[in-house]
Amino acid sequence: MDHRIGDLLRAAADLAVPLVESTEDVSLGAPTPCAEYDVRALLNHLFSVVVNFQALAAKQEADFSTTPDRVAEPGWRGEFAAETRRLVEAWAAPGAEEGTAGAMGLPARTVGSMVLLDLTVHGWDLARATGREFVPDPVVVAGLADEVERMAPMARKMNVFAEAVDLPAGASALERLLATTGRDPRAWPAG
Repeated sequence: MDHRIGDLLRAAADLAVPLVESTEDVSLGAPTPCAEYDVRALLNHLFSVVVNFQALAAKQEADFSTTPDRVAEPGWRGEFAAETRRLVEAWAAPGAEEGTAGAMGLPARTVGSMVLLDLTVHGWDLARATGREFVPDPVVVAGLADEVERMAPMARKMNVFAEAVDLPAGASALERLLATTGRDPRAWPAG
């Protein structure tokens, strides 16, 4: 059964927001499984994604040309929570999943899956970088599996995903999802 993107985003946000809110300043310089980001850069990227994908849900253009240092602003944790609530509301709005969205003219559901993937995978990145456990809702992981497999070749060409990582038999659905994006869950065990 296909779940609505708004519902899946709500489930992802329910886990990602507390993780972001409880990230301590001392961790901001720590490396993450997402090689191009330390914790601060990862959080700023997530802010940018959360804000820009609100516009995409409304079939408006998004601006990914800059990534402001939102983490330098007072009250950034509460602001992340507020922006994430707005993201969930935007994708729960009637028509958000219909038609196309963004400059690439992708199906709106695919675009919604992209932000769902960011909240889920970057939530895992943040947790691992800060020595914490992160177990996304299995419904979210299942809702992403097929979409991520479909978008993986394009994402690799655009250098958004690294090459897939081989996992042993018996890997969990989350581990397989992470491996498809080029992350090795065995290299970043929970604290």
